[in-house]
Amino acid sequence: MQTRRSFLASGVVAGLSAGSLSKSLSAVQPRGKAGFPCVLATWKNRKAVEAAWEVLQMGGSALDAVEAGARVPEADPDDSSVGYGGLPDREGKVTLDACIMDSQGNAGSVVFLEGIKHAVSVARRVMEHTPHVILAGEGALQFAIQQGFKQEELLTPSAREAWERWKVESRYQPVINQERHDTIGILAIDRDGVVAGACSTSGLAFKMRGRVGDSPIVGAGLYVDGEVGAATATGLGEAVLKKMGAFSIVEMMRQGMGPQKACLEAVRRLLSVRAAEAFQVGYVAVDRRGRTGACSLRPGFQASRMWTSGFELQDAPSLLSR
Repeated sequence: MQTRRSFLASGVVAGLSAGSLSKSLSAVQPRGKAGFPCVLATWKNRKAVEAAWEVLQMGGSALDAVEAGARVPEADPDDSSVGYGGLPDREGKVTLDACIMDSQGNAGSVVFLEGIKHAVSVARRVMEHTPHVILAGEGALQFAIQQGFKQEELLTPSAREAWERWKVESRYQPVINQERHDTIGILAIDRDGVVAGACSTSGLAFKMRGRVGDSPIVGAGLYVDGEVGAATATGLGEAVLKKMGAFSIVEMMRQGMGPQKACLEAVRRLLSVRAAEAFQVGYVAVDRRGRTGACSLRPGFQASRMWTSGFELQDAPSLLSR
């Protein structure tokens, strides 16, 4: 009897044979004697990784770099999945989730935050100026205002138009690789080998009011361990949450796996998630040596990297062929 897992596994690309897999994975490994400093991000986020790289080149920390990188799409009205310009929930409200984490295991996040463009910076303030890890909703907004953040309307005219069109049928259906971008997850390792990570999102378009995905949950959408490395996720947050994707990748690297193999194994575990044939998830990771990895459940996921050889946009290998 063919189970759902075996059915999905039958869609694995032929390119995952030993020889061709090695060839496809070599594209995402750094070349040269040292793989850092390095910035790695989900999707086509050149401006974000360049902003983070500039911070590193000026002597800034990996933590400063990932915050600066995440702030780029947060301020971009043309990015419909992060910050200002993000598509709203089904009530027409833009709600943001973000997380940031340093090499010492310190973390801060905000969930269900409204009216504040740079959620990642609020998350950093939570980490550095409170005894907590997560602030949510009205409490997160109140804290942000107290910290001097400006409250503003995040629903752009184009996002409002998209919401108005959606209301005609009000049918919720996540779209794989929608517009080829999603949550930004960004990782950096500085010239001293110090690692940090951040992620920011407006979540799934037209989600239920109050829905929170993986991005602000430490261990799901982001995890950093200064002795090992870091990983972050993008795609359907519910699936990532069920497998604690980022944490699992870092733990596999702790046990000796390289970042690429760890990303692949984390993707493989998604096959047991209900309706795996209908969603996309992508992971990126970096270890303390500066080696990087990227892998997705199905084709279409890309990773952006900035390092000493310049900017690179990689088509990540996928487990399934469709």
